[in-house]
Amino acid sequence: MLRGRVVLPEGQVVETVFASAAECASSFRWLPPVEGTVVGALLNYRDELDALDNALSAPPYQAPPKAPILYLKPANTRIGHGHDVVLPADVDGVWAGACLGVVISRTATRVPVLRAADFIAGYTIVNDLTVPHASYYRPAIRHKCRDGFCPMGPWTVDRDDVPDADALDITVRINGEIKQRANTSRLVRPVAQLLADVTAFMTLEAGDVLLVGMPENPPLARAGDRIDIDIARIGTLTTTLICQSEVSR
Repeated sequence: MLRGRVVLPEGQVVETVFASAAECASSFRWLPPVEGTVVGALLNYRDELDALDNALSAPPYQAPPKAPILYLKPANTRIGHGHDVVLPADVDGVWAGACLGVVISRTATRVPVLRAADFIAGYTIVNDLTVPHASYYRPAIRHKCRDGFCPMGPWTVDRDDVPDADALDITVRINGEIKQRANTSRLVRPVAQLLADVTAFMTLEAGDVLLVGMPENPPLARAGDRIDIDIARIGTLTTTLICQSEVSR
């Protein structure tokens, strides 16, 4: 089952439920499927962590992380499927961060790994747009929290319709050309373990979204580019980047 939020032609916001993607009207103006807090995890793909092993063992880090490195995507960053993102004048390009989003079903505090599924409503796609940078341990607010830097959707797919969230193919296309392939089987902390580790010290509420991580070597996209992120069993999230000068005309 697909659950989304759209704006009807007369301006009314409604929640929609579809049996399949084929039933969804392309003329809809899509909103983010949920409105909760978006919590992201850094360095949660094995290849990225392995590639940075030497750097993370040197100053100022001293050692690879032993707990999840988290960040937030605040409300100003969230937009829906099919919307344009305006690149600020000081940003030449952004990483297209293909993330599986885990949508929380109810208050989650100190969730045991074996009960993690009980706290998951479903899954969505998130494009964690990020200004390229090299720091991992200090908050990357200027790099991750610009307006529109968290496209999300198009919908949430019910948990039971995704049999194994830890084995999903991910494809990123820029202007129709495949730029990245990944799979959630390469997560350092699989979905249940990540949810357990995060809720060990912070509570997540219904409608919050936990991002499992951005695959290593995210492709760079610039103004004028169309980004399509495909995640198996979920769908395709589309975002187009435009430059500030186009908005000012």
